[in-house]
This record gives sequence, structure tokens and C-alpha cells, in this order.
Amino acid sequence: MPSFDLPDTVSGEIVSSDGLRGGPAIVVAFICNHCPYVIHVQAELVKLGRDLKALGVPMVAISSNDATTYPQDGPDKMAELARLLGFEFPYLYDESQDVARAFQAACTPDFFVFDADQRLRYRGQLDESRPGNGKPVTGSDLRAAIEALLSGRAPAGEQKPSIGCSLKWKSGQAPDWA
Repeated sequence: MPSFDLPDTVSGEIVSSDGLRGGPAIVVAFICNHCPYVIHVQAELVKLGRDLKALGVPMVAISSNDATTYPQDGPDKMAELARLLGFEFPYLYDESQDVARAFQAACTPDFFVFDADQRLRYRGQLDESRPGNGKPVTGSDLRAAIEALLSGRAPAGEQKPSIGCSLKWKSGQAPDWA
């Protein structure tokens, strides 16, 4: 797992990737406030955060969007949303966008699951639901990967990539793979 030290927009404290160690798995979600794909799954993110906390699995959400161009994705609005929805996980702001580059995050939402040794074991979608497709938001793909790790198994080999809004890179700073 790429290392990071980012501010939690709610508490103001710095959250370090090193501080996430010790659990059976680690979940990192790249999200933002304005993306319709993220808005579509917000209730499941809240439920997932609560469930993972009960299982001792650390989760963080990171927004790396350019807040100058997208002010609704800035730290104050992030903290407001996290409080409103009752996030039970830190909502971190990656102002430099270096963490998004290190993860090679491509869109919001984009989910990463690491094992206890911080090796990437899952990168993909939350589930099959998308705005307007009529499928229920269940978190089934992500939850299956986490459950596999908690059971001592490897997550399924087939991992479907996330679909959502592209990360909003600062002018002239989008990586080649974005």
C-alpha cells in the first residue's frame, strides 16, 4: 500500500497509512462530494464503514479532486458531508494529489483492499449498481473481497474496475494513465 499522511477533514488530525496496520484488511476508497456515482452509493458507504469498524477493519476515504475547480470537493464541504452522513471512517483530503497518483486512482468511487501485510488484494467496483440502472446498491463485490480476506482466502480473481467520474486533476497535472 502506498504510504500517506493526510488530514482528516472532520477531526483535523493527520491520518497515516502506518496507523492503519494491525487489522486483517484495510479499505481505501477514493470518493468526492459531487460525483453522481458516489452520491448513488453514499448510504452503502456509511453502512460499510459501520460494519468494517465492528470487524476491526480500518477504512479511509480520500478525496483528491482539485478543490479550486470543484469547490464542493474542498475540505470544508467534505467535513460537512461526513458529519451529515455520519461517516465512521476518516475522510481525508489529498490536496497535492500525490496519494491519488501513488495509488493510480482513476475515478470516484475507486476501491482498494489490502491484506494485513498491506498487499493489494482487490481493486474494483463496489457492486453492479450505477445511477439509473435499477440494480440495488449492496456493496457485494467489495464486501466479498473483504470477507474472503477475513476468512483467510484470496479474493476472487475476476475484479471489475470501478466506473464513475474521473478524478479532477489540477490543470496540466493529470498522469498519463488517467
